[in-house]
Amino acid sequence: MAAIEEEEVQRENELKKMDKKRKRKKEKKSKKESKSIENDDVNEVPKEEEEEAEVVEKIAEEEEEEPVKKQQKNSKGSGIMSTETFTQLPLSEKTMKAIQTMGFENMTQIQARSIPPLLEGKNVLGAARTGSGKTLAFLVPAVELLYHGRFSTRNGTGVIVICPTRELAIQTHAVAKDLLEHHSQTLGLVIGGAGRRGEAERLVKGVNLLVATPGRLLDHLQNTKGFIYKNLKCLVIDEADRILEANFEEEMRQILKLLPKEGRQTALFSATQTKKVEDLARLSFQDPPVYIDVDDGRSKVTVEGLQQGYCVVPSAKRFIYLYSFLKRNLSKKVMVFFSSCNSVKYHSDLLNYIKMDCFDIHGKQKQQKRTSTFFDFCKAEKGILLCTDVAARGLDIPSVDWIVQYDPPDEPKEYIHRVGRTARGEGGKGHALLFLIPEELQFLSYLKVRNFLFTVLFYGGNTMVENLLYYMFNLSLLYTGRLPKYLLKSTSVIKRSW
Repeated sequence: MAAIEEEEVQRENELKKMDKKRKRKKEKKSKKESKSIENDDVNEVPKEEEEEAEVVEKIAEEEEEEPVKKQQKNSKGSGIMSTETFTQLPLSEKTMKAIQTMGFENMTQIQARSIPPLLEGKNVLGAARTGSGKTLAFLVPAVELLYHGRFSTRNGTGVIVICPTRELAIQTHAVAKDLLEHHSQTLGLVIGGAGRRGEAERLVKGVNLLVATPGRLLDHLQNTKGFIYKNLKCLVIDEADRILEANFEEEMRQILKLLPKEGRQTALFSATQTKKVEDLARLSFQDPPVYIDVDDGRSKVTVEGLQQGYCVVPSAKRFIYLYSFLKRNLSKKVMVFFSSCNSVKYHSDLLNYIKMDCFDIHGKQKQQKRTSTFFDFCKAEKGILLCTDVAARGLDIPSVDWIVQYDPPDEPKEYIHRVGRTARGEGGKGHALLFLIPEELQFLSYLKVRNFLFTVLFYGGNTMVENLLYYMFNLSLLYTGRLPKYLLKSTSVIKRSW
């Protein structure tokens, strides 16, 4: 009897253990389900896409951990700098310490005129040329607003900065990270091409200062449950004209409808003022803004340290002249702009095939490739970057010597943004070269009417360079055995030009 009773007790204990296990499994399952619902009803992201997104974030974080200390030059020339210093501003000790660590002393004109009204809580509509220091002009007041508002993760997002491109968003995020070095407030980045699930998780935990591209921001505003943005105190729209040119007009309208309006400060910055920018400004501002134009009254629309030239080259000779130019400037840092993604890829393959190494960035690349290439070129002391206009706006690439426009831009304002990648900062110097075929000379007169100053660079042909290029192709053919089919067209064009 005792043995039977003992067996029954053991059986009961085993049943209890099994019940406990079942309960634990159910609890785990329900937690997972609730977590997935909480984290925005995130759609299942393919494993490859998630892995790629993790690499993108890792690359960006690694670059941000080793920021380039920017020392402002004191030499006269471009008129970007003001005589006012950051120490004259009523900034917190933590922010001031970060600014000093970053190597900034004097403010630029746009900073000196924008930061005080933004610190007072006023709306600002700023117009300034590229390379004038707009990023710090809105980030310093944003960090101070969060600090004095004692924002923590439970308060959600207090400041949103909208950028037109992923690369500009990554750069803005890096500067914000440096400014928040001694603060407790949290920082986040949401961009297309990065892992949406990871972004959603961070937003739900609480991001005080959020840097975003329009499409991905709208996605999270509409679909991420637990994303707290009701406490938003400041909205910054950077490069507003570029955002609208990239067909984000409808997204911006929807974003402005969703974001809280009451008690919200707005800062809108743009290098060029257009009708669309004015319309966006009317939608964005609840109260009249302080208008700041640091370029008002300037006769030149580009910086003083920029030397601009053009050359008229027949279509058949264009690639030869480009090759000749790049060959002479291998020790320099050169950016070459093309009108399409296919053209960038084609010329990149062609130059690499004839042993002229170059970087390339265009909109059809995966974000991992774009991010890594961008940072590699930033770190390089010399090199060639072939790109579309994806790299033409807002990006701060150090020490670019030459901007070459192999294909002319569609509009004068795009010309401004392309050449704005060089001669950046006070005393900065750079060169710009515009390729034109004889039929495109009318575009030049269109630019001159708008006060662009050019030097003509004559191209009379160079037989030695043309022959060298011919031999380079022949050597490549001997080495590889055959030329790829998609490059055959170029060789035939080059051979016909001799």
